[in-house]
Amino acid sequence: MSGIGTWLGPLLLRLHFWAAIVVGPFILVAALTGAAYAIAPTLEKAVYADELTAPGTGPALPLAVQVEAAEQVVGDGGELVAVRPAPEPGDTTRVQFTGDDLIESQTRAVFVDPATAEIRGDLPVYGTSGSLPLRTTISDLHRSLGLGDVGRLYSELAASWLGVVVLAGLGLWIARRRRARGPGQARARARRDLVRPDLRATGLRRLFSWHASVGVVLTLGALFLSATGITWSQHAGDDVTALRAALSWTAPTLDTALPAESSDAAGAGTSTGTGGAAPDPEDVAADPHAGHHGAAAPGVVDVDPALFDDVLAVAQTVNVDTGLVEIKPPADADSAWTVTEIKRSWPTQVDSTAVDGTTLAVVDRTDFADHPLMAKLARWGVDTHMGTMFGLPNQLLLVVTALGVAAMVVFGYLMWWRRGGAGGAGRFRTGRPAPAGALVRAPWQGLVAVVAVGLVVGLFLPMVGLGLVLFVVVDALVTAARTRA
Repeated sequence: MSGIGTWLGPLLLRLHFWAAIVVGPFILVAALTGAAYAIAPTLEKAVYADELTAPGTGPALPLAVQVEAAEQVVGDGGELVAVRPAPEPGDTTRVQFTGDDLIESQTRAVFVDPATAEIRGDLPVYGTSGSLPLRTTISDLHRSLGLGDVGRLYSELAASWLGVVVLAGLGLWIARRRRARGPGQARARARRDLVRPDLRATGLRRLFSWHASVGVVLTLGALFLSATGITWSQHAGDDVTALRAALSWTAPTLDTALPAESSDAAGAGTSTGTGGAAPDPEDVAADPHAGHHGAAAPGVVDVDPALFDDVLAVAQTVNVDTGLVEIKPPADADSAWTVTEIKRSWPTQVDSTAVDGTTLAVVDRTDFADHPLMAKLARWGVDTHMGTMFGLPNQLLLVVTALGVAAMVVFGYLMWWRRGGAGGAGRFRTGRPAPAGALVRAPWQGLVAVVAVGLVVGLFLPMVGLGLVLFVVVDALVTAARTRA
């Protein structure tokens, strides 16, 4: 494929230029809201200190006592769906209920002082992360701009095209680095200027220096955010889920089905009561889209608060050995109680146990150590993306990366403007626009390669595939029109 530089470089430049111009606003919004979300877990601890902290001293009361105190607050206003015992002294216990005016995967949490059973607060919480209203609002903006499924197309565009723009930019950076010429010292300085801003430059050259150097430094971080963000996307995320299932890369599912004799005995005295919570869309290591498509139906079991203590004690003899756990009553008379570790920081602890509420026999267990490697990597990737993996250092690194991506977008638009973009700043016109007609100059092998890559990418990333088709068609039409002119 001789003469590849005569068409591939211009094609990458053209793709990088137009993709950034069109998708830039979406990437900018996703980066800014993502930076806010990354630091939100730390902000929550300050904003909701009253609900999250317990002033009581002394040993914790039985969970049954704490649950009964919460039930007195809720009354008939909701069904009990989960309990999260206080993980450390000074923390509160969360007793979670269904409720009115809650979004999917959200529950009403009553915060209880474990030492005194005093009620410390009553707030909606979301998902396995237990996001409180501040973080939930930021998450909704980051994920869908608060527009539901229609808004999720914005985040899919941002996540999908961020990787394309970054890779195209990296290709251009490598080509420019190889073209650096001149005496030894001048060439070395030119190459250094591609990895650090050239503070001596002015105007467009200075903007380019910042754009290129920030971009190459953040390449790995931006690609990581793009790849992990795609798992939450509406269309590409479904493709990722199907691929992982086909390759057996999914985490094992806890079997909560009771033996026939146990379910028959439990069903004999059932009455309308609690049901399980809706699946959690944050738990993407098991299913990236669990909880996106429907809420759980009410269950048919009457929950004895005393069983929370008994079931937890059984699980602690099996594989539950962290304070961060969630205990769920059975969804129906044929299902077991579940105790699940929810510690998403390092080292990850997400083992789970299913317990028969009638006999207190262990029905099933899953252990993170036995998960397939790809399921573990998915778990770690999602938790790192959310800022929970390594705590505050992880959150600060995400903030820096997200703000760096936002800065790259701003630098790119400033460069476009100074070149006379949109026709509004002609007096600043310098440099050259991204050249058109690269595909016209490509040999047939190059065209086949471009089409093949486009098809493969489009199969897994529909928003990218559609955009690439539009890019090629529009660029070809523009080139043809200019040629005729």
